[in-house]
Amino acid sequence: QVQLLESGGELVQAGGSLRLSCSASGRTFGSYAMGWFRQAPGKEREFVAACNWRGGSTVYADSVKGRFTISKDNAKNTVYLQMNSLKPEDTAVYYCAARGGRPVVVTTTRYGYDYWGQGTQVTVSS
Repeated sequence: QVQLLESGGELVQAGGSLRLSCSASGRTFGSYAMGWFRQAPGKEREFVAACNWRGGSTVYADSVKGRFTISKDNAKNTVYLQMNSLKPEDTAVYYCAARGGRPVVVTTTRYGYDYWGQGTQVTVSS
């Protein structure tokens, strides 16, 4: 089992940048595919970005492509989400998620993940 803890969320102006971090417990982090999702008030949780267990294969939602970058540091048991050119519509609680077993396919659906963090709030002001 793995426990996830997100950090880095805060209030930022439109056009600004943030880097979210997700630290994981456990010795098998290297075998986990990781994802970032977000949920705005009154909306469904939606996919943002994901990478495979090695971190070399990545997938992004169209709404963040070219602005967000996911990266995985297995030595530090941490996955990051670098967010640039932030927009007010990026405002949400951001969650990281883990899927074990060295999956071959990068999963973009929330139902494909086994473990979730508690979330970190990102607010983008206009």
